[in-house]
Amino acid sequence: MEAKAKKRQIELFLYKSPAAGERLFLLLKRIPEKGGFWQPITGGAEMQEEIVDCLKREAREETGVYQINEVIDTKYQFDFSDHGHDYTEYVYGGEVGTSQEITLSREHTEYRWVTAAEAFSLLKWPGNKEGLTRLLERLNVKDSQM
Repeated sequence: MEAKAKKRQIELFLYKSPAAGERLFLLLKRIPEKGGFWQPITGGAEMQEEIVDCLKREAREETGVYQINEVIDTKYQFDFSDHGHDYTEYVYGGEVGTSQEITLSREHTEYRWVTAAEAFSLLKWPGNKEGLTRLLERLNVKDSQM
């Protein structure tokens, strides 16, 4: 019997830097019917869709964000199962302008721009926390090269 292919998902932490040395990360609260927990932007890639195209589409659909200034591949991915399906989730960061407006989709009830410490306290899933850890590592390397 042939193994079923894993579905591809993205996880995108949008962030902005309103003051020198400060970064804020966008978290979204799922509707109660979908668990009511805090998470970054997430979503499934369509069959032939490239991962970067998927994360840009999901950013538009879930938050109304059309302009991501820089996309950072954390080089982190993890596998999970949900409702009888197996997934691989690829984690990215995306920098947006400091005045970026957020327009939520019906999938979420609220959003918050939070510090990394606040994000760790709000995030529920280990893969989300590890993804943020990997993004912070990439951002620290980037900062040290400036």
